Amino acid sequence: MTHPLDQITPEEINKAADLCKSHEGFDENTIFINISLVEPSKEFIRLYKSGEEFPRQLKVRGMDSNSDGGFVAIVDMKASEISRIDRVSEEAQVPYSFPEIFTAQELTKTNKDYQDALSKRGITDMNLVQIDPWPAGGIVHESIKKGHRALKTISFLKESESDNGYAKPINGVISHVDLTLKKVTHVEDHGVVPLPKAHARYDADSQSKLREHPKKIDITQPDGPGFEMEGNQISWEGWQVRVSATPDEGPVLHQLSLNGRSILHRAALSDMVVPYGTADPMHSWKAVHDGTEYGFGTMLNSLTLGCDCLGEIHYLDANLFGFDGLANTIENAICIHEEDFGIQWKHTDMGGGANEVRRSRRLVISSIATIGNYDYGLFWYLYLDGNIECEVKLTGIVGISAYDEKTHRDDQDFKITDELVSPLHQHLFCVRLDWDLEGGNNQLFESNVEALAVSDENPHGMQLKAVSTHLKKESEAKRDVSPSTSRVWKIINPNKTNSLGLPVGYKLLPGNTPTLLAHPDSPPGKRASFSKHNLWATPFHEDEMAAGGPHSVMHSGQGGLDDITSSDRDISECDLVTWHTFGVTHTPRPEDWPVMPTEYCGFHLIPVGFFDKNPTINLPPSCKGESKSNK
Repeated sequence: MTHPLDQITPEEINKAADLCKSHEGFDENTIFINISLVEPSKEFIRLYKSGEEFPRQLKVRGMDSNSDGGFVAIVDMKASEISRIDRVSEEAQVPYSFPEIFTAQELTKTNKDYQDALSKRGITDMNLVQIDPWPAGGIVHESIKKGHRALKTISFLKESESDNGYAKPINGVISHVDLTLKKVTHVEDHGVVPLPKAHARYDADSQSKLREHPKKIDITQPDGPGFEMEGNQISWEGWQVRVSATPDEGPVLHQLSLNGRSILHRAALSDMVVPYGTADPMHSWKAVHDGTEYGFGTMLNSLTLGCDCLGEIHYLDANLFGFDGLANTIENAICIHEEDFGIQWKHTDMGGGANEVRRSRRLVISSIATIGNYDYGLFWYLYLDGNIECEVKLTGIVGISAYDEKTHRDDQDFKITDELVSPLHQHLFCVRLDWDLEGGNNQLFESNVEALAVSDENPHGMQLKAVSTHLKKESEAKRDVSPSTSRVWKIINPNKTNSLGLPVGYKLLPGNTPTLLAHPDSPPGKRASFSKHNLWATPFHEDEMAAGGPHSVMHSGQGGLDDITSSDRDISECDLVTWHTFGVTHTPRPEDWPVMPTEYCGFHLIPVGFFDKNPTINLPPSCKGESKSNK
């Protein structure tokens, strides 16, 4: 290890597992769920000098024979000992594990009530039945005892083992699996609906005809990539950032700075929720925390050159736990590359002066996680002009049901084929931004643009004014987007000024984004309280990392942003953390089938007074003297 924020190595994972197994409290039935770095304090990281000694602690989460929410063990790697083991409340449990998913599938397939329900539908070959386990929290079936760990399962029929089972949903059958008791406690059957007949295979070999291949595009950098890597630290065009992957969050940015000036201590996806808005019993209970109930980082893909990433690529692996405690490496989990991004700035002087143009480029830090039927790409972009962008790319397969005219409403359940409907739903993501703007305490302001009233001073009614409001308490910082007033939020360091005497800052520019449409007192309103507002702000506290609470399985919102902000702390000038919720409300369409074209959402962080002038004015020109486009 050369830096306190270096990624966990496979050797460390194996050592941590051995220390857990040799501990006197170790249970032979232990399932290791995930492992993550206990990051040293912000102050320690700020003051750390290369070559100095640093602590190295890992956090291990798992399940064992105890009928509670699991355990959290803190492993001191320097001392080679377990420094602490905490039990997790049975009402807010550690994430699900792969063995539990397999157990739920097997228990469902071998349950007689379930087999009888499928037999009514003419299904007897269990080898062709696809079982999808879903988190059981939020709306918990009465057969699941309070505090028990559970999953719900829904089913699909495949024509062969390689078939896309989502084409043939088995409507009306929902199994409730008590993982604590290791049994199916109830099978719902809402009535037989005929299975759809059409398949929906999306592989190339299954298409009746492929279009001609587009003309080849080569992205080459003859001089090599413009960024340098030292361990997990990237240096590019004045930017420096450390990148790692955690089990819940996926990619994490640490110590983000530009030209030696700090901006963010840490930035990562903190939680997400996918609430469905239909009365269809196959979906009406769904409001899952994909990021934390299963683990966004745990579900990362191994990325492939030419498919997931294009250009001169550097990859970072993600080292995670296997359920047996052995290190499991996801190769090429994070992709780093540069890409051209059009015009940075341009002006043609109509009076005979200079005609100048400069091209933009950006550094891309990306990952893709597959969670059930959905695939999520999480992309961070750094730009030459100091802009930072976070973008989520949503693709995969939409949730579906076989169309039933007695069940489905055309304002909730949208036909995507003659035989299938997909329900109205949302995807809401919350990114935690731990600020360190110019290395000091920061302040949060909201800016709105308002029209001035018609008056003698404003006779034509065209004048506007920008109104800036200092948000000083946690309650004041619970804010939503307002496109009609061009609302943005600005983070400043009041003790650092630019050449104009104004405090340096960055503004959070939201996209066209919704908040939770379900009732605030609904299960997702309580469990995913972060989704009720686009902006939250808190003073930094090392234990407040999770927007939906540190343990979201079977929970009721304990430790989420409603709880975190309940004491209405002062944020007027502090070690500031902002939380931004964004996403999409998805009204499915035929074009979303059989695989959904990528949909995009996200936000920008834009320098405001951080520089004294356009920071890219000194970019060298790159224009070719002669265009070859028509030759």
